[in-house]
Amino acid sequence: MSMRMSMKATGVCVAALLSLSACATRGALRRGLDEERSARVAADSAQQVELASQRAELVALRTDLSALRTEFGAKISEVADGIKFALPVHFAYDDATVRTADTPALDRFAAVVQKHYPGAKVTVEGFADPAGTESYNLSLSQRRADAVRSFIGTRGVDLALVGAVGYGKTRLVKRGAEKDMPGAELNRRVVFVIETPANAGASTMALIGQ
Repeated sequence: MSMRMSMKATGVCVAALLSLSACATRGALRRGLDEERSARVAADSAQQVELASQRAELVALRTDLSALRTEFGAKISEVADGIKFALPVHFAYDDATVRTADTPALDRFAAVVQKHYPGAKVTVEGFADPAGTESYNLSLSQRRADAVRSFIGTRGVDLALVGAVGYGKTRLVKRGAEKDMPGAELNRRVVFVIETPANAGASTMALIGQ
């Protein structure tokens, strides 16, 4: 074989190899693009599922908060540590027993806590009317908070996450109302505070006025 023919054959082989290499490179690039596209589609799909789940949760939260307000007259407001729920749960004079009439509201509140605020810390705040000494009312309000804490524990709320504190005759709803006076019962009450993450708290507050 002449030198010229040999060089020509070598050139053909090199060209063929380059062509094959180019095809392989294009194939790898195409596969890479396809994989990237598939990953992007999967991520978008997962994001859509997550957004749909969040929307469903917000709808459920709106429904439950509305029920607390319309059925039980609950007042829901924002506080420094989270969300405050003031339910119409009151006590007889000089008594710390949870009344049968108040159990439906407490049942519903316990359900809301478990459904929408799992893992959140809950504080039960107890209060008394102004009759009696300061020390006695502190003790009485603490017993009221403890009684309500125990009650929601029987409804499935994790008591490891629930605290109770008595504030005595402070933060009166009806000033000077005590014993059998009109409005005195409003002072003998409990209030719940749920400490929530910023995003959960924002979600709740966005729904309060709806």
